[in-house]
Amino acid sequence: MPVQIESFFDAATHTISHIVYDRPGGHAAVIDPVLDFDPSSGRSARHGADRLLAFLMERRLTLQWILETHAHADHLSAAGYLKDKAGGQIGIGRRIDEVQSTFSRVFNLEPAFHCDGSQFDHLFEDGATFRIGELDARVLALPGHTPADVGYQVEDAVFVGDTLFMPDVGTARCDFPGGDAAMLYRSIRKLLALPDETRLLLCHDYPPPGREPAWRATVAEQRRANLHARDGVDEAAFVKMRQARDATLDMPRLLLPSIQVNIRAGRLPPAEDNGVRYLKLPLDAF
Repeated sequence: MPVQIESFFDAATHTISHIVYDRPGGHAAVIDPVLDFDPSSGRSARHGADRLLAFLMERRLTLQWILETHAHADHLSAAGYLKDKAGGQIGIGRRIDEVQSTFSRVFNLEPAFHCDGSQFDHLFEDGATFRIGELDARVLALPGHTPADVGYQVEDAVFVGDTLFMPDVGTARCDFPGGDAAMLYRSIRKLLALPDETRLLLCHDYPPPGREPAWRATVAEQRRANLHARDGVDEAAFVKMRQARDATLDMPRLLLPSIQVNIRAGRLPPAEDNGVRYLKLPLDAF
């Protein structure tokens, strides 16, 4: 059965969320949903997530999975909200516990927060297989951007998270805790070893002037033209480039609020004794 894909671009965070489904009236997975957040006011909203819910309703789809490619540092996840509204299981790569352990110390999280991935419904091992309705899906471990990055292959499409961007933009950064440029290179080559016609669907696009946002490229297109990782670029050259480039990049605008929510499977921190939820701002920690 051919996979059906609908993609939604969030202009505020340059994030693409995808809905993958087998057929109208069938089953679906949402990949990398976005929760709206204004850091200047501390207010959250659910306009983007409601667009996803409206599509699910329009196509009469049962939400079976909410899949995270990693704990994002550039947007807050709407996974918890979607689960509350439409059901489904929240899944992420097994190594999320490493990311939780790192950032639990950074934010000095409450004693009740467990760094074992238990906030998620399912932790995927590399090579694990699962079903989205009548579709076959497989998990690809893609560490490098973070230790816990995974991709989801559904038929001839792979949802690669932040591992690759469009060919004219290049690849993800590796300077967050646990990031590793050499590991990212190997993850990219793992993707580029797939058949040339395989479609790679991205989580972000930062288009250069004159180009509209885009989020699909084939393996052949990435091998031929990726700015950082095309064929002919070896691991040593890639690592040197990536480390030099990462040293010039600003931290993502939503890094501090995003991580605190995303390691909780898209849940806001628990309310304190005054009934208010707080996101922490660690000083001089980065």
